[in-house]
Amino acid sequence: MLAVGIVSEVFGPHGQGLPGFEFALCAERPGPVPTDIGVPLAIEHGLDRLAAADLVIALPGAGFRTPPGPAVLDALVAAHGRGSVLAAHCVGTFALAEAGLLDGLRATTHWRFAELLADRHPGVAVEPDALYIDEGRIVTGAGAAAGFDLCLHLLRREYGAAMANGVARDMVLPSHRDGGQAQYLAAPVPEDCLDERLSEVLAWAREHLHEPLPVTELARRAVMSKRSFARRFTAATGTTPHAWLRNLRLSSAEELLESTDLPVEEIARRVGYGSAAVLREQFVRRRGVPPRSYRRSFTSTP
Repeated sequence: MLAVGIVSEVFGPHGQGLPGFEFALCAERPGPVPTDIGVPLAIEHGLDRLAAADLVIALPGAGFRTPPGPAVLDALVAAHGRGSVLAAHCVGTFALAEAGLLDGLRATTHWRFAELLADRHPGVAVEPDALYIDEGRIVTGAGAAAGFDLCLHLLRREYGAAMANGVARDMVLPSHRDGGQAQYLAAPVPEDCLDERLSEVLAWAREHLHEPLPVTELARRAVMSKRSFARRFTAATGTTPHAWLRNLRLSSAEELLESTDLPVEEIARRVGYGSAAVLREQFVRRRGVPPRSYRRSFTSTP
């Protein structure tokens, strides 16, 4: 039921200025479907509804150890063949693996079941530590609330950072979580951080991205040694100061590319890179495309 709530909340209505989607729940046999909290869901649509879907998300269920029926697997393969994006998080990933859609790709699932997924599907490169993994038209996510990370990533990928941030704010969620993995994530200031000094330093860093911001300077402002600062920083944010700053710079560059006509050279300066060439190198490495191509992807987005 949690997974149903996550996807319906992200892709449900969010008011003026935010994207709207035609959302539908489907099952092999329409009708009442049991859930893990004992409340059945009334499913109106069968697998034929997948024929018109741009995005198909395989939801996790308690019976994931038993492979889905042939009709479900065939429907997933057919949707992928038509060009739909297929996604799954938690143990929903097992359905995509059973359909053969993850062979030769990287994928993730709930950490508790990552070993089982790898044993059952040796052709899949399982990465148990990732919050989500984007392989183009196949995207997989970790367990439980990581479904939000996966769905917000899909929203960001198709509509841009500003739109995804708006939906996250509407749901009173951080727009990104950084789990320390090399993935398409940026790290916000942790609003629930118990260390007021650390929180203030991170907020200050956001306002001074155009400066070098060495860790020694951040530690000095927090009145900590460099080692203590790094340890407390990792405990609060789940990542290192260097990775947090890098992702923050790239996220800020994304928003400027989407929302302004500033030259790439000026954007690089504003987010703290020494030159447009350095920004381009980091952008290609972390985002897969150069900044100008990224900008073109979103200039025509309504």
